[in-house]
Amino acid sequence: MPRTLFAAALAVLPFAACQSSPETAAIQEPASSTAPALTGKTYGAPISAEGAQPIARLQQALGSKDSAQVKLVGTADAVCQAKGCWLTMKTKDGQPMRVRFKEYAFFVPKDIVGKTVVVNGWAHRETVPVSDLQHYAQDAGKSKQEVAAITEPEQQYTFEADGVLVAD
Repeated sequence: MPRTLFAAALAVLPFAACQSSPETAAIQEPASSTAPALTGKTYGAPISAEGAQPIARLQQALGSKDSAQVKLVGTADAVCQAKGCWLTMKTKDGQPMRVRFKEYAFFVPKDIVGKTVVVNGWAHRETVPVSDLQHYAQDAGKSKQEVAAITEPEQQYTFEADGVLVAD
């Protein structure tokens, strides 16, 4: 099944129970699905895809709160090219949600853009200051002109993950 079809299926289908260890985990769809199970690697705390909600449901998970503990699944859209110390995932409205890692305790590979990821932790609504936005732009490899063009803070969704599963 092509990756884009699998990502679409994730938005509709609940996940079956998965096995996980600190090093690897399997993402499985219900037995009625024809999609094969995917294997992956975890970073940080061991997690599985069990109970993960599609990132399209982020606003529902937060409701009227500024933060909520949640497990989300989506596609890695960008990754810090300096160390792998953050990644972004697109929200339902196409905005990037920056995922940072709890206590800066782990990193993810820099080459996972386009891969399915499961993140476990705390989702937040917050105002990101200009200095942080410029720092993230530098980490993403943006030009000096692109970094300098960032002059206003932004309202964004952010996520502090204690564990990340990256599907193969």
